[in-house]
Amino acid sequence: MKDGKRPDPNIIHPISGYDKKIYVKPTIKNPNIIVGDFTYIADSEFESHVTHHYEWNSDKLIIGKFCQIASGVEFVMNGANHQMNDVSTFPFYTLEGWDMEPPAADDLPLKGDTVIGNDVWIGQNAVILPGVHIGDGAIIGANSVVGSNVEPYTIVIGNPANMLRKRFDEELIDLLLKFKWWDRDIGEINNLIPILTCSDLDKVKKELRARL
Repeated sequence: MKDGKRPDPNIIHPISGYDKKIYVKPTIKNPNIIVGDFTYIADSEFESHVTHHYEWNSDKLIIGKFCQIASGVEFVMNGANHQMNDVSTFPFYTLEGWDMEPPAADDLPLKGDTVIGNDVWIGQNAVILPGVHIGDGAIIGANSVVGSNVEPYTIVIGNPANMLRKRFDEELIDLLLKFKWWDRDIGEINNLIPILTCSDLDKVKKELRARL
């Protein structure tokens, strides 16, 4: 392997002497944040990018393997939501001195876990809202605000984020979702790099078919 070094998902700094890009998984302390191998962020830390994440909501942020997260990305969790089925959205119960018990869970717009697939690229300053599911291989444009689910291998942009286009045709998407290259061992992934970085998509399809 390159320079005689084997890729290691358990190191923090994958670029020697550079601390503004880290593998996220070995830095995580919050048990409700789950991140796969080799996912990185263009920053020196990760958990400050996960906001309004309160343990009493029990919601999880789950991110797959080999994701690429740009600087300024924010994952907004369910704690940011306010009760909206009453007259005022003001959260009296969270602040000292106000005579209000916490509302029932059914009265809060809780959206569940936020789930990011594998090999997802999230552009600079994008915001991922609570409960969103983003499929494998998706691309989230810079400054996008993602409030609804994103299909695999889809490019979305804007506020609110809308689909720009599918990255590939349905046949190639289906092959990639079946092949799941991110679940292979490090040695096999290293050998697959010529396929994973090939722009001749007909050739890629042929190679994937032969390996399934």
